[in-house]
Amino acid sequence: MPIQARLALALLAALLAACSARSPTPDALPDAGPPPAAEDVLVRALGLVGTPYRWGGNTPGSGFDCSGLISYVYREAAGLHLPRSTREMLAMRAPGVRPGALRSGDLVFFATDGSGRVSHAGIYVGEGRFVHAPSSGGTVRLDRLADGYWQGRYLGARRVLRGMPVARQP
Repeated sequence: MPIQARLALALLAALLAACSARSPTPDALPDAGPPPAAEDVLVRALGLVGTPYRWGGNTPGSGFDCSGLISYVYREAAGLHLPRSTREMLAMRAPGVRPGALRSGDLVFFATDGSGRVSHAGIYVGEGRFVHAPSSGGTVRLDRLADGYWQGRYLGARRVLRGMPVARQP
C-alpha cells in the first residue's frame, strides 16, 4: 500500500476514534469560573450594605441577621432556597472551598460565640472581602477575611452556586 494511502487511512482511523470517544464527565471538565448567578448574588448582597441588623430578620424592610441575609440574597438573586440557620448551611451537601480558591458567591463561616462551632456566616464577594450582617446595633457591611478578628474565627467555606440541585426551586 502506498505511503499516501496509509497516511489517509491512519488519519481516517484517528478521526473516527475521536468522534466515538466518550465525552468527559462533568466532574472532569475544567472549572469555567463562577456561574452567572454569582454576579446576581454579588450585586444583591452589595446592594443591602447599610441595612440594619435584626436578630431573626430576613427582609430588607425588617433588617437581617447573618443567615437571614444569606437566605434572602440567594432566594432573590439565584432562586436557591437555603437553610435558615448557619449550622444547617455549613452542613449542606455543597463542596468545601479552600481559602485560596474562594470565588464570589461562596458562603464563608465563622465561630464567633466562643464555642468553636459555627455561629456566623457571610457571602464572599471577592478580593478577600465578604458581606455579612454582624451584630445587634450594626448594619450589613463589608469586611476583610484577613482582619485579625475574622481570620481567627474562620471555619471554612461552601460553594452553593455550583450545581446545588437539592436547594434549587423550579
